[in-house]
Amino acid sequence: MSEARDILIVLHSESSTPGRIGHMLQDKGYRLDIRRHCLGDPLPQTLAHHAGAVIFGGPMSANDPDAWIAREIDWIGVPLKEEKPFLGVCLGAQMLSKHLGGTVGPHADGLVEIGYYPLRPTVEGSDHGPWPPHVYHWHREGLTLPKDAVRLATGDTFENQAFRYRAQAYGIQFHPEVTRLTMHRWGVTGAHRFVLPNAQNSAAHLEGNLLHDAPVKDWLSRFLDRWLGSSSLPVPR
Repeated sequence: MSEARDILIVLHSESSTPGRIGHMLQDKGYRLDIRRHCLGDPLPQTLAHHAGAVIFGGPMSANDPDAWIAREIDWIGVPLKEEKPFLGVCLGAQMLSKHLGGTVGPHADGLVEIGYYPLRPTVEGSDHGPWPPHVYHWHREGLTLPKDAVRLATGDTFENQAFRYRAQAYGIQFHPEVTRLTMHRWGVTGAHRFVLPNAQNSAAHLEGNLLHDAPVKDWLSRFLDRWLGSSSLPVPR
């Protein structure tokens, strides 16, 4: 039986993309199976034919009452039960936390992370590095560390920035997938959020991208290899 090359990609709007994560996975020889469950695409009942799954971020909250959000949080049990690599990015990480019994909510002082903020690995996360010293964020809520999960990285505003559950399920609160082009687009569509407490303005985002993006890119490539448990696959011809 040939090795699975498809990665399930779960997005949360009609215009969203998997960004740099998608590009890197394709460069490593994987195919992207893109689903927009919030728009009616079904999620597979098994990942037997997938090498892993990624749930990305979105403007909604993991606490919203929409039926599809509850279904998506519940679906995370599929990769966990089958011990397939799972990665939650921002909203996806919050969904993973909720699936495991954690909680999601705003900062006690109403602070947000929108822009670049420092990231510090924990002792347990040191072997997943070297981590980038600053990463890009766009979120108003944080997550609690679920039972039996391991914190891998922390920050000043929200304590839980990256965590692992068992061997191959990861949640990251930041956005390593964001390219400069996406940053420009978010800066237009989400400009009204720059006034929120602790948010950075658009100019700071772009300046931060020039200063901090290269280490993020280097870390992400190594992290994806580790997450998938193998070196890059040969690109099919």
